[in-house]
Amino acid sequence: MIAPTPASAKIPVSSHVEVLIIGAGPAGLMAAEVLATKGFSVQVYEKMPSVARKFLMAGRGGLNLTHTEPRPAFDARYGTEADRIGAWLDGYDAAQLMAWAERLGQPLFVGSSRRVFPKAMKASPLLRAWLARLEGLGVQIVTRSEWVGWQDGAWLFRSPSGEAAIKADAVLLALGGASWPKLGSDAAWVPWLAEKGVAIERLRPANAGFNLDWSEVMKDRFAGTPLKNVAVTHADRTVRGEVMIAAYGLEGGAIYALSAGLRRAIEADGKADLLIDLRPDQSVEALARKLSVPRGKNSLSNHLRKGAGLDAAAVALLREAGPLPTDPEALATLIKTVPLTLTAMQGLERAISSAGGIRLDQLDDDLMLTALPGVFACGEMLDWEAPTGGYLLQACFASGVRAAGGIARWLAKM
Repeated sequence: MIAPTPASAKIPVSSHVEVLIIGAGPAGLMAAEVLATKGFSVQVYEKMPSVARKFLMAGRGGLNLTHTEPRPAFDARYGTEADRIGAWLDGYDAAQLMAWAERLGQPLFVGSSRRVFPKAMKASPLLRAWLARLEGLGVQIVTRSEWVGWQDGAWLFRSPSGEAAIKADAVLLALGGASWPKLGSDAAWVPWLAEKGVAIERLRPANAGFNLDWSEVMKDRFAGTPLKNVAVTHADRTVRGEVMIAAYGLEGGAIYALSAGLRRAIEADGKADLLIDLRPDQSVEALARKLSVPRGKNSLSNHLRKGAGLDAAAVALLREAGPLPTDPEALATLIKTVPLTLTAMQGLERAISSAGGIRLDQLDDDLMLTALPGVFACGEMLDWEAPTGGYLLQACFASGVRAAGGIARWLAKM
């Protein structure tokens, strides 16, 4: 974090803007579009050399924009904050986000998992079209300008060309959380807001992998191998999907969907117990019948491949639980409930998103900070989390729309 200019070397106020947005990710840019469409003058400041870097990174494997799961099941993905974020979605839901992308000339498709993707399967064409729209609306975007604090009511920025002090009628903070910090979301804003009395929950990894004490065989032979169509259970939650074996442990969509509960268990107990059902569509009884067929000259691995449809990685996972039972019913039960112990979560530098941030009780319904009238916040820097699958981006966009509406109402009172 860059230190602010000492008070003894004050920077003269260089400009006064109507709406200042700090952070050019999806939430901030969406707020800029909404406000500019309403006729407000908007300037967006971004410390990185280019905008929306995490958005582009998220789209490298196919941009999962949102999800078509119906509400209220959609809202439930946000856990304890389902009601609050549900109110954001009331103002900007998946259908509206999809329509927005289509208006940018980016046709979409809905996959078999009901996740929504651009047909181009990339974020860059959508971002280019979006930036062109923002330019047409008169939105000014200033890059390489990092917010470094305040000075006499002005917002201080530092860039390669020098320092600037800017005053604004309304300010929106859209600075992101703490995941993928090399892309810009490094939580440098935390001490600035904390010293103003804003309560902030500690930022922790979300949607990240977990460590396991694998055998050398598992690490050397199967790192990078997926376990497809499995069911993963922690406590009272079960999620179906894909799990990826990593050298350090496990990652993948089904793990990310359980990451909040797994993280809390590790924080409380130093470990988290996980069960993996390698054949969720078959019962123990059905598997036991198939495994009761005499093996003959088949190895146990071949027997499991033929009788239970398990590939080499799945068989290796079974062996991680200890010696394989010879009784068909016991073996079938193990296939349905492979026990694993997670010992730690991967750090923020490897996390897709972060938990923690500005507590939601620090904001009014318009996402204005009660400790800082005229200052709003949105996106991942707020204290909420969600699994991957389009839920993260949807809430970021919706929070930007919500904050933009709040700013418009605030400025109307001035």
